[in-house]
Amino acid sequence: MSRSIDIVQRGLKRRYRAERRFQRLGLAAIVVSLIFLALLFASIVHRGHGALFQTHIQLNVFFDPQILTETDLNAADYSRLVKEALYAMFPAVSGRNEKRNLSGLVSSGAAYQLRDMVLGNRAIIGTHQEIWVPADDDVDMIYKGALARDSGRLSKDQLAWVDQLHSQKKIEKQFNTAFFRSGDSREPELAGIWGAACGSFFTLLVTLALAFPLGVATAVYLEEFAPKNSWTDLIEVNINNLAAVPSIVFGLLGLAVFLNAFGLPRSAPLVGGLVLALMTLPTIIIASRAALQSVPPSIRDAALGVGASRMQMILHHVLPLALPGMLTGTIIGMARALGETAPLLMIGMVAFIVDIPHGFTDPAAVLPVQIYLWADSPERAFVERTAAATLVLLLFLIAMNGAAVVLRKKFERRW
Repeated sequence: MSRSIDIVQRGLKRRYRAERRFQRLGLAAIVVSLIFLALLFASIVHRGHGALFQTHIQLNVFFDPQILTETDLNAADYSRLVKEALYAMFPAVSGRNEKRNLSGLVSSGAAYQLRDMVLGNRAIIGTHQEIWVPADDDVDMIYKGALARDSGRLSKDQLAWVDQLHSQKKIEKQFNTAFFRSGDSREPELAGIWGAACGSFFTLLVTLALAFPLGVATAVYLEEFAPKNSWTDLIEVNINNLAAVPSIVFGLLGLAVFLNAFGLPRSAPLVGGLVLALMTLPTIIIASRAALQSVPPSIRDAALGVGASRMQMILHHVLPLALPGMLTGTIIGMARALGETAPLLMIGMVAFIVDIPHGFTDPAAVLPVQIYLWADSPERAFVERTAAATLVLLLFLIAMNGAAVVLRKKFERRW
């Protein structure tokens, strides 16, 4: 008897040791995953935090009435005003090449800034104004330390002029509001994410308006009304298969149907929302069906027992109890749609679009496509903006997934 007990105890000790090893391995896997996730976020923040600040140069601009004629203020030579202000700051600069290099310190967007000021207030014509204008992207990167001074991006004269401006406190880093309120641009110092953010908003609005009611209605029919036969089994199999289809296939479908067959506008949030709705619909259906299945049958029986019709039972009792789970699945599906790029590339939302979209049919980009375009740009300053836009996108995704968790915790009922 004692020998059998010893054998059992040795077996138990081995099992306990194996269980502890398994727990340690699981804990180590979680720790390693968190470390890599932290490294990923740290790398993105390290690369992208510089885009939150933009170097500006202070100019004393004289709004010359001879240049700014009242008859054609919109087409006046505002770049000449910028150059004259720079020449006045550095009177020793005389050669043609030197003047060109001096003008290269300031972004081409400074002229548009002066134009907007004049069009907004014509009283400044004929006056001197102290104005902070954005510096060129190479000046910005070197002044912030993102590029070495000996990188060859600026000449020796330009570096000397930057040092002189720094000693005179006429150059400084300022918060880059243009990054959050401007559209795309060929110039990195002028590029922003607002246009892509508006495009993503309109696209997701179309996706939600189509996918959520259709997904919930489909789930309700399959769970509450559809007979159990081979046809419904075939439908369920296809829904599960569609949830695993690569997203680019939906882009090809949108290209063939919505653009080629229906003739809808390319690169529009309306078409993007239709494509993402098709992609998100299976996920919402599956989540909604799982939420309906989690409602106890006693709820249905009690409602029917007190005289409620089948529709009253579903609308007044089952759906309110299943809605938290449906919303959770919808938010997760929308978060996936927010980060999708491949299907939108197929319908032309990869175009270079400067204007801010104001409707569902206006040409627009979305945040993932904007990141893709900036990552493919040769300018070094776009690296910062790519990382910063990626960080903004990740924050949106974390917020949406966090909202799903909060909704599930707040409204979930355990039976």
